[in-house]
Amino acid sequence: MKTLALLVSAALAGAATAQDQALPAVGIAKGADAVEVTLGGEPFATYHFGGEKARAKPLLYPIHGPSGAPMLRDFPFKKDTPGEAHDHPHHEGLWYTHGDVNGISFWHVGDNTGTIRHKRFLDGAADEIATENEWLSKAGEPQLTDETRIRFFALPGGGRGLDYSVTLKATHGDVTFGDTKEGSMGIRTHAALRLKGEVATGQAINANGETGPGIWGKNAAWVYYWGKVGEAEVGVGIFDHPSNPRHPTTWHARDYGLIAANPFGIHDFKKQPAGTGDLIIKAGDEVSFRYAFVFLPGDPEAAGVAETFERWAAE
Repeated sequence: MKTLALLVSAALAGAATAQDQALPAVGIAKGADAVEVTLGGEPFATYHFGGEKARAKPLLYPIHGPSGAPMLRDFPFKKDTPGEAHDHPHHEGLWYTHGDVNGISFWHVGDNTGTIRHKRFLDGAADEIATENEWLSKAGEPQLTDETRIRFFALPGGGRGLDYSVTLKATHGDVTFGDTKEGSMGIRTHAALRLKGEVATGQAINANGETGPGIWGKNAAWVYYWGKVGEAEVGVGIFDHPSNPRHPTTWHARDYGLIAANPFGIHDFKKQPAGTGDLIIKAGDEVSFRYAFVFLPGDPEAAGVAETFERWAAE
């Protein structure tokens, strides 16, 4: 399968410079409890999966965007970063999970929540992390397994991205992903990319042209937050693939820096009866979702967000 980087590079071949086309190569180095990802030898992302430092779910932190700009909030990994809010300790980096799976919250962290545990690495491409994970209740009872594949790439002009696919497998009986706003494919941005707060410079827009806090709960193929991190104007876009169930998804996208694609929370987003958004995976079946995160220089027009989404969606 062609990566977004190859598609964009080919599409821009007529206009791109030789430097643009010499995209930095992805490097992946597995450790005892984390995987380090580089682009052209420079840090890009760290994937935390387990070992003695296992968290409630596998996740990515930190992520470095264009020119190395930090794209994520440090808390709860670090607690002394100026200007950061210490709310929602379960908003850790970049992750996939959900707040109601067979009645169990995997979104939150606490005494009565579930955990997602790394089982093993799978065969994958040289630019990809491929894993099998098990979703466990507080008592350790398995609810389902997933196959997650995260492919990393560079983009012309200094952009970076990752293609995140998760296949949810009902390996232990029927599975219900319940109707709640607390989910699912999420990221907690750097404090400067928030729409409010002490150091906030951020703005937000979705594929329909809706802006600011008004994008919350709306259906859209993508959203983009951007602002100034240090001296660099950068942004993060999240894309919902057209093959996903209920595309275009609804968004749990907040002004304090949470951005999450959530196709399940219809009760909260649309004021429909409770349970309207439930998705049931029958025993032995599976459901797949695919997203992309792109970290780009500039506002949505300068960064070409809409065009980048169209190329990725056409793969």
